[in-house]
Amino acid sequence: MSRDVTPEVTPADRAAAETVEQLIRHRLSHALGGWRGSIETALPTVAFIAIWSWRQDLKLAVWSAVGVALVLAGARILQRSSLQHVLGAVFATGIAAFFAMRSGKAEDAFLPGMLLSGAYLVGTLISILARWPVVGFLVGAGDPRAAEDPFAWRRDSGMVRVCSRLTWVLVALYAVRLSIQVPLYLAAQVEALGVAKIVLGWPLWIAGVAVMGWLLMRGSTPQQVVAPDTQPAADDD
Repeated sequence: MSRDVTPEVTPADRAAAETVEQLIRHRLSHALGGWRGSIETALPTVAFIAIWSWRQDLKLAVWSAVGVALVLAGARILQRSSLQHVLGAVFATGIAAFFAMRSGKAEDAFLPGMLLSGAYLVGTLISILARWPVVGFLVGAGDPRAAEDPFAWRRDSGMVRVCSRLTWVLVALYAVRLSIQVPLYLAAQVEALGVAKIVLGWPLWIAGVAVMGWLLMRGSTPQQVVAPDTQPAADDD
């Protein structure tokens, strides 16, 4: 005997959302970090650019950035708070330091980030074309039942359509980031690269989230109730 369940909508979700757009806003608020995470991401770059501008010493600039990242991680550990964002900053700073020290060029500290943005640009485009939009995974990650059914969101064709539109915003973000950073990198404009990295980091993300919020506020796509053993509605849409 079959029974209808809605693995992608929990009781807490129902209390906070009646449409797909409201549900996505509710879950993205849990999946995205706050201001502290943005500061922790930017501070190592600020230290690198400050020391480089002051001394033109690549080693000192690199180790200053690494030191700042480690101090931030230590503060998180002492406070017993989440290490999610600061560990990302530590890892990214370490990779950037490796690239810069290996080549001896300060601008190469920004090369890993640009390569990653390029990979994300291609990946987000492919996810839209394959009808597995990246934003859908962010929404799914906010579902308390994600461990049991991580792809429940894709059985709702409306959810897939909305997430595809939101993923196009990510495509635009990565395109803007690369269109500014690549010319600066080729011109070896280290200070400008540092400023661009900060501005095109969380501030650009905030702008992107604002655009997503505008799209979500405009829409009113009804949620679908589907059983977990049914064919994904996204494939039939």
